[in-house]
Amino acid sequence: MTSRTRFALSVSTACVVLGTGAAMPAFAQSGEEILSNVCSACHAKAEDGSIVRIDAVRKTPEAWDMTVVRMMRNHGVSLTADERRSIVTYLANTRGLSIAETEGWRYILEKEPVASDAGPDQLMTETCGRCHSYARVALQRRTAEDWDHLINFHLGQFPSLEYQALARDRDWWGIANEQIIPYLAETYPMSDAPEVFAGDLSGSYVVAGHEPGRGDYSGTLDLTAAEGGYDVSMVLDFADGSETYTGSGILYGAGEWRATLTSGDVMIRQVMALKDGALSGRWFVADQDPVGGRLTALPAGAAPQILAMSPASVPVGEATEVTLIGSGLSGDPVLPDGVTAEVVESGPNKMVLSITAQAEGPLTIGLGDLSAPAELVAHDGVDRITIVPDVSIARVGGNGGPIPKVPAQFEAMGWADGPDGEAGTDDDLPLGVVKVNWAVDNWDEAAAAIEDAKYAGSIDPTGLFTPAGAGPNPERFMGTNNTGNLKVIATYDGGATPLTAEAHLYATVQRFVDTPIR
Repeated sequence: MTSRTRFALSVSTACVVLGTGAAMPAFAQSGEEILSNVCSACHAKAEDGSIVRIDAVRKTPEAWDMTVVRMMRNHGVSLTADERRSIVTYLANTRGLSIAETEGWRYILEKEPVASDAGPDQLMTETCGRCHSYARVALQRRTAEDWDHLINFHLGQFPSLEYQALARDRDWWGIANEQIIPYLAETYPMSDAPEVFAGDLSGSYVVAGHEPGRGDYSGTLDLTAAEGGYDVSMVLDFADGSETYTGSGILYGAGEWRATLTSGDVMIRQVMALKDGALSGRWFVADQDPVGGRLTALPAGAAPQILAMSPASVPVGEATEVTLIGSGLSGDPVLPDGVTAEVVESGPNKMVLSITAQAEGPLTIGLGDLSAPAELVAHDGVDRITIVPDVSIARVGGNGGPIPKVPAQFEAMGWADGPDGEAGTDDDLPLGVVKVNWAVDNWDEAAAAIEDAKYAGSIDPTGLFTPAGAGPNPERFMGTNNTGNLKVIATYDGGATPLTAEAHLYATVQRFVDTPIR
């Protein structure tokens, strides 16, 4: 059983709208009609014909959906599910961001597990990032006037924020007006929306990626144009088996791909960006977003390219199979001196080489005129290990409640000391993921005093930490819940002496309000 089959799934309405379930039926009103007939009932037109507030901002599909939901919840706007989907699609297409504008902040859209989210400096982090991610701010473009409106909106909608931590100890209003608004207006200014992608993504794609806790994979992604978007089929081939997902997807604006796929009772989301004809991003289990993997999909007929190489390293003196995934793969292996290879499998999208290296160091591997996207590292042993991520968060849940548990996934990375023989220096060689034994313990004396490690959850052999159930626990000190401050310990036994590494894990409470952009 894989890690992602260990959880019951409950799908949020917002995700259904953006991820697209079945092919969309005809709408009662088009998005343009809803904007004209519904939105414009409250949003006046300026002298230049623009719609006040709406034409002063550009956002991601998720952010537009959050805006529409707020209009429905706070202002009584009545929309069916189809109409909601229609207006979000229209706004995302006509008032969206370019892929370039989202770079550096996509982790919040792709639900990449991160324990911290920092702005460009301490002031911006403390002002914006104390209530939501700073990425949420950076994924917007507004006029200077509308940034000012947004600051006023925050104070009007959340009047207690001036008395919250990191606000009551300073002149929040003065700082917001004199420093924050000018910075936002200059850094994230309004400009014309990018052109909507007008092509057709239909076709077969070569897929490569990595799922933490399970390993590298390759496969195929097939897209077929359908009403409202695309029918989608994806096959992922892992070392321990294959999985097939089917469902539907849609491309918003200049290249924001969203899809919802299922395999048996497992539902996943895809959040990817279209760039230079390829799709790249992440897929994750619905409502269990730490469980998932990075994904790149390259059109099968694209220009010859090596998309991925696996594994990342080979032991010196041992023949090791290395798999190259890509498009138009052909030609003889191109190897450094002292390295030999035999072709085990050959095809246009996959080539397997049995490689033997005679000395430690980074190796540039190629096929004909093609080079692998990274160097292959030859090593004579693992000298140290680290854990990724080094800080993570899990959340209790379930136990009869409506909010499921949110796990945390860890991996151990191996390192060779490199030519200088010293650990932690610039010439260290990254060896990729190594197999380790996992354990959790109390982080400090306070955690030990209330036995956090005993009650907060457990970690399995793949590095997946599953938190305990939600709610008070009568067995704990003062009947507290099952949260905990934990130390995650990895032990590597593949060398002459065991190697260990530690990471920090907070097993905390549920997200009672979980917006599409956190």
